Amino acid sequence: MLCASVPLCLCACKIMPEATIQNIRNVVLLSHAGAGKTSLAEALLFNAGAVSRLGRIEEGNTTSDYTEEEIARRISISMSLLHYKKKENRVNIIDTPGYADFIGDALSGARAADGAVLLVCAQSGVETGTQKFQETLEARNLPHIIFVNKLDKENADFFNVVESLQQVFGKKCIPLQMPVGSGPTLKEIINLAAVDLAGSLPDGVDKEKAKKIKEQIVEAAAEADDKILEKYLEEGEISQEEMDAGLKKGIKGKRIIPILCGSATNNIGIKELSQAIISYLPPPPEEVAALEPETKEAISVKSDSPFSALVFKTVSDPYVGQLSLFRVYSGTLSANTGFYNVNKRQKERIGQIYFLQGKEQLSADKVGPGDIAAVAKLKNTSTFDSLSDEKSPFLFEAVTLPSSSLSFSIKPKTRADEEKISDGLSRLTHEDVTFHTSRDPQTKELIISGVGDLHLEIMVGQLKKRFGVEVEVGTPKVPYKETIRKKARAQGKYKKQSGGRGQYGDCWLEIEPLAQGEGFVFENKIVGGTIPRQYIPAVEKGVVEAMGKGVLAGYPVIDMKVSVYDGSYHTVDSSEMAFKIAASMAFKNSVRQANPAILEPIMNVEITIPEEFMGQITGSLNFHRGRVMGMSAGVRAGTQVIKATVPLAEMFKYATELRSVTSGQGSYQMEFSRYEETPQKVQQELIARTAKEKEEE
Repeated sequence: MLCASVPLCLCACKIMPEATIQNIRNVVLLSHAGAGKTSLAEALLFNAGAVSRLGRIEEGNTTSDYTEEEIARRISISMSLLHYKKKENRVNIIDTPGYADFIGDALSGARAADGAVLLVCAQSGVETGTQKFQETLEARNLPHIIFVNKLDKENADFFNVVESLQQVFGKKCIPLQMPVGSGPTLKEIINLAAVDLAGSLPDGVDKEKAKKIKEQIVEAAAEADDKILEKYLEEGEISQEEMDAGLKKGIKGKRIIPILCGSATNNIGIKELSQAIISYLPPPPEEVAALEPETKEAISVKSDSPFSALVFKTVSDPYVGQLSLFRVYSGTLSANTGFYNVNKRQKERIGQIYFLQGKEQLSADKVGPGDIAAVAKLKNTSTFDSLSDEKSPFLFEAVTLPSSSLSFSIKPKTRADEEKISDGLSRLTHEDVTFHTSRDPQTKELIISGVGDLHLEIMVGQLKKRFGVEVEVGTPKVPYKETIRKKARAQGKYKKQSGGRGQYGDCWLEIEPLAQGEGFVFENKIVGGTIPRQYIPAVEKGVVEAMGKGVLAGYPVIDMKVSVYDGSYHTVDSSEMAFKIAASMAFKNSVRQANPAILEPIMNVEITIPEEFMGQITGSLNFHRGRVMGMSAGVRAGTQVIKATVPLAEMFKYATELRSVTSGQGSYQMEFSRYEETPQKVQQELIARTAKEKEEE
């Protein structure tokens, strides 16, 4: 029985059965958004008897999309862990989001898996996400199956999809099946890898296509093994057992990517896929690579080594607290014991261990190699931390995630929201490693950064729904600076008499520009005691405070040398405060004469795009005041990398624009380069905006 009142159910109503490492399959589901991963996961669970009815996204009752946000939007927002048993085998499914905004969970899920199912929509074919996730699987060296889903839909065309897959990913993509019918007439799936074409075939099957596909299967299986290939070349045929062995070897060696097909919502082809997962995807390896924590030297971890694991996801829940999802690589971990966090160099105690079925949690006495499980309320453990036995620590590779390319400023609406926002943001950043928060030291704004618009929209929604925090969202202010372009001298004289002791301070300052990055230098050039020594620190303090707000638009002033070289004082009325004020006046007077200018931050930007978009993107960069510094071929065939410098003010919404122009195929990274003088037009706009804000105050 599920606890519907909480997002994550701690019912622990049954014990997860143990399985040997050879009988475990850890499989991540990946695809472009909308290809049907969640429906496929539901069908796999239903066919295995893990759930009693086939849930549907439209009805909001699937096992893996269980949060209020996912049900309302009908999309996956975060990964879900599922499992089912097939005879003596246990299959752990990691259902991941397809939207690029949530790619962090997809990459983290792939890190915990030993194989994958890459879904392709039979209507849409190969899409941007399909290509990106195929690259991820290749980079991680994960054997995988391609499943062409939604063959029951109008305009679905299995053979066109197969052709496009072979064009994009190569001839190693081999269909093992073909559908009988398509669209609403879809009846069943024929497993050509196991069917003798000499026998009878269902009505409506194109026998010529079936024969052609069968030939591809036999040739691919033969080429995967030298002995089988030798027999095939001599005799022209191989046995069913040899073909099965060749397919398994070819898939394991990534020389074959099998293509299966069906309809998840109509439960067609799902039993065959479930069997293929067991037959073709590998169990957890007996040995994995790691690093020695102190020397960072490469070492191997065997399944019978002391306990080791990697946390690949953290979930924060208002009722349960922090829930850490981890993959075990070696040894065993028992409930109510503990482990050593290698990254934090701290011991952690644990209570119960859980296997997850969506929001349902099933208790387990222990976990071993290959298991994917969760523990609650760890104090010092974060995503991508390595867990080990303290006497035999192992450090596992984390995941390289995309940089946060979009930022918003947020401001709590009420005093109560101010008190709760820190806790809410802290939990969200623990849960989603692609979500970041910071406070700009100059603008004093609270900044949230993420992968895209939808990502940040969801996070702001989570602040309200889960933590009761309402915020105002805006574009971050640019941390402009001001500087000077020539030497200048000016006096600042503060004299005040209002009965009793007065105030008197008088100083002359000389200012001159410094090279960028040299900051602030103060020099005392007073001779003859025209300003007593005890007041010099007050002069410097007055200058430093005045530098915090420039004379043009109120931005901090940087890169200059200030010298105090003359002045006067009064034996009774002079004070530190008077000289501090006088120094501030002298500073502002001298800056006005020193040809001041406004500076803006310039970013180094590296944009990766398909080469057909080169003209549009270079034109877009020019529009955004960018300067192209160079171009080179990308790592992926058919892509180009553009290196440019662009003002930060032009980059806040560039992620959305780039995604729109390149149909989601473009990405970029940026880092701070330097400050440069703003164009005169921009400078005038900033000065006018500052003046207007002062009038409105």
